[in-house]
Amino acid sequence: MLPEGMININGESVQVLQILFLTTLITLLPSLMVMMTSFAKYVITLSFLRLAMGTQQTPPNTVLVGLALFLTLLTMQPVFSQIQTQALEPYQAEQIGEEEFIDRAAVPLKRFMLDNTEPESLELYCGLAGIDTPTGEPSVELPLHIVVPAFMTTELKEAFLIGFLLYIPFILIDVVVATTLMSMGMIMLPPAMISTPFKLLLFISVNGWDLLFSSLVQSVGLGLP
Repeated sequence: MLPEGMININGESVQVLQILFLTTLITLLPSLMVMMTSFAKYVITLSFLRLAMGTQQTPPNTVLVGLALFLTLLTMQPVFSQIQTQALEPYQAEQIGEEEFIDRAAVPLKRFMLDNTEPESLELYCGLAGIDTPTGEPSVELPLHIVVPAFMTTELKEAFLIGFLLYIPFILIDVVVATTLMSMGMIMLPPAMISTPFKLLLFISVNGWDLLFSSLVQSVGLGLP
C-alpha cells in the first residue's frame, strides 16, 4: 500500500506533486528558454528590418522565427555545453538529484544573462524586490525572478536601438524618392512602389544579411567564466 499522495511508476514510488511540477516545468520550458536567451532580440530585430524595408510579409514569420532560433542555438551553444557537463551528465549518472540538477543548470544561464544585462536594469529590479544591489561583478546567487526581467529589459532596449539604426538609411531613401516624385508632379504614384526596389538594392549591395547576423552574434556575451 503506497502512502497518500504517491503513485507507482516502473516499480518506483513518485509523489504526485513532483509529477505535476515536472509537467508544468516542461510546459513552460519553451517560454522560459525564450526569456533566458537572445531569441527575443533576434526576432524583434528581424521584424524591424522587414518593416523598415517595407516588404510587408517578406520574409514570412516562419523564416524570421527560424533564423532567430538557429542564431540563438549558435550563441547559446557554450552555455548548453556547460549545462550538459555540469548538470545533465551527473544527473543522468544519478550522482545528483532533481533539486541540485536545477541549481547547477541555472548557474550557466544566470552567468549568461548577467553578462548581457545592463547594471541599471539590474539595480532597478533589485530595488523593486527590496534586494541590495551587488557591488562589483553581479553574483549568480541572485534569484531568477530578478535576473530574468533585468535581462529581458536590456534585450528589448538593444533590439529597439538596433531597429532605430536600421530604419535610418531606409527612411533617407523614402525621403529622397518622395521628394523626387513631388518635384516631378507625380503625386498620385505611391513612393513605396519606387523606394522598395532601391531599399532592396542597398541592402544587397552592402551584404546586409551577413552584416546583420554577424553584428547580432558578436553583440552577445557568452557568459563564460
